[in-house]
Amino acid sequence: MFKGAWALVKGFSLLLGKAELRTVVWRMILLQFVLFILLMIGVYDLSIWLAELLRPSGDAWYVDFYNWLLSFVAILLALAVGIVSFVALGSIAVAPWLDQLYVRVARLDGVQLKQCLQPWWKSIGNSLWNSVMPILTFIPLAALAALFLLVPFYGMIVSTVVWTYGGLKLLSYEFMDTPASFQGWKWAERKEQLEENRWYYMGFAGLAMLLLVIPGINLFVLPAAVVALYPQLNIETLPSDHTFFPES
Repeated sequence: MFKGAWALVKGFSLLLGKAELRTVVWRMILLQFVLFILLMIGVYDLSIWLAELLRPSGDAWYVDFYNWLLSFVAILLALAVGIVSFVALGSIAVAPWLDQLYVRVARLDGVQLKQCLQPWWKSIGNSLWNSVMPILTFIPLAALAALFLLVPFYGMIVSTVVWTYGGLKLLSYEFMDTPASFQGWKWAERKEQLEENRWYYMGFAGLAMLLLVIPGINLFVLPAAVVALYPQLNIETLPSDHTFFPES
């Protein structure tokens, strides 16, 4: 887990330290910012709805504390929903820029990639298609999390845990979408990559999820993740003595 988290930190360092990468990121910021504002409004409304839905009635001594704790858990669950939605929608909306960013990352590593010159709408369409299978695998966990909401109090805690785990898996697939697409990977290869490196991606996506709740920093998480995963998805295709980013 630590290895995955540290890889994301190094991705941030490389992204912000290289001018040729930063110039691509600035183009994504405005679109991601608008998406972030819209989703935060939705997260706020969702947290209020969840808290009101499960709020107990009565005047027992523990009701006030129970309501406070319930509201706190509702906010956590709503944030988890918002984070997953932000990355899933964001990766589709800025797909053409993520492709360009990945090509520049490879160039820094001394590898020349041929960026597919396709219309922006086709790039977005491909990203949308690549999100279908991860979302389909996420739906059963989301349904299970929804069922636990029917159980008073403890059900919401379990629901948050289940949703967070499913969210980490979905985030991992979304983060690897651009690098995997350049590798020509289909769903089977992507699933195998996640299963063989499960704890790496749990640490990677776990740190990303924490950073995604910090306004401002969250706008850089998706591009930093694409940069960070370049070595992970290329380690088997490049020579064994290859040194990643020797001049960085």
